[in-house]
Amino acid sequence: MTKASCAAEAFKLTDIPNIGKAMAADLVQLGLPTPAHVKTMDPFETYHRLRDGQGQLHDPCVLDTFMAAHEFMNGGPVRPWWDFTEQRKKLLTRAR
Repeated sequence: MTKASCAAEAFKLTDIPNIGKAMAADLVQLGLPTPAHVKTMDPFETYHRLRDGQGQLHDPCVLDTFMAAHEFMNGGPVRPWWDFTEQRKKLLTRAR
């Protein structure tokens, strides 16, 4: 599957780097069905809205993935989701 190299090339969610079929389905379930929605979403809010069947948060790497997709759709370069782990940890530490 070829991924977009810039936001203008992302026509469906799975065109966005780091977003596969399962993550795309999660985004659609949350009311974010297009790349344009990913551009305007708040990655932290989206992560907190995504819960498993028991109401538990998913692994924090999901938040990293949302952060990577959001940055990409706002003109950032293609980066793997794990590039956002350190940033996420710092932001969550400050929020406590």
